[in-house]
Amino acid sequence: MVETFKLNNGVEMPKLGFGVFQIDDAQQCEQAVLDALKVGYRLIDTAATYGNERAVGKAIVESDVPRSEIFISSKVWIQDAGYEKTKASFEKTLANLQTDYLDLYLIHMPLGDYHGSWRAMEELYEAGKIKSIGVCNFEADQLIDLILSHHVKPAVDQIELHPFWQQNQLRDVMAKYEVQPMAWAPFAEGKHQLFTDPTLTAIGKKYGKTAAQVTLRWLIQNNIVAIPKSVHTERMQQNFDVSDFSLSNADLIQVNDLDLKEPAILDIHRLTEVYRLHGIKFEQ
Repeated sequence: MVETFKLNNGVEMPKLGFGVFQIDDAQQCEQAVLDALKVGYRLIDTAATYGNERAVGKAIVESDVPRSEIFISSKVWIQDAGYEKTKASFEKTLANLQTDYLDLYLIHMPLGDYHGSWRAMEELYEAGKIKSIGVCNFEADQLIDLILSHHVKPAVDQIELHPFWQQNQLRDVMAKYEVQPMAWAPFAEGKHQLFTDPTLTAIGKKYGKTAAQVTLRWLIQNNIVAIPKSVHTERMQQNFDVSDFSLSNADLIQVNDLDLKEPAILDIHRLTEVYRLHGIKFEQ
């Protein structure tokens, strides 16, 4: 039985999922998703801009897992922001994934006409084509602005979140508005030597677990959805095997103390990043 969090609209979302970011080879992505489903994952997170929605959809169809048991999450990219473009992008996503509905659809970045995107997503949600709608990489002010400007509240905010960038202030705002945090890059893409970090490793030794497993357990015990990625079945299994132990309060405090209070991967405030995400070369 897959453990779930209940979203603010009553939908049950698996606490642990499988991400496919940077699995660019279609055959490798398809096999990875098939393997993940065999291991037991039931949340699969993809995005239009990843270029692998078709591979994900093919794997889901080819698997022996009923569609009703799989929670599929995808995202609309900046270049498709706005009301009409979002509706068109959504239909492409459905076709790529070979499904007639999504469990979660997210605005990928707080850039472009995301208010127009949200209006389109509200209509798709109310029509039953999406079970839940949400956002990615929205900071507190942007999240509150979206909530106050529209009638459907985001169910999820998917953000960079790991022991070295814990986003406590943003998570406090999410808690106030009942928005579920979802961690992309839960292992910080290996930055700051997460897999060999002395604190995480020492905690893991007490339970016969790895630093990665301790990280996932820390996220889940903080009510955060995590979507680790791997193309290796053994690692997928390790990442999935985090429900048979619990971190103590002392353990949790030790991990909390690892927070460097700055992003390791994406700083949405940097002008170079804004230009890059819009696909424009930055010139000073």
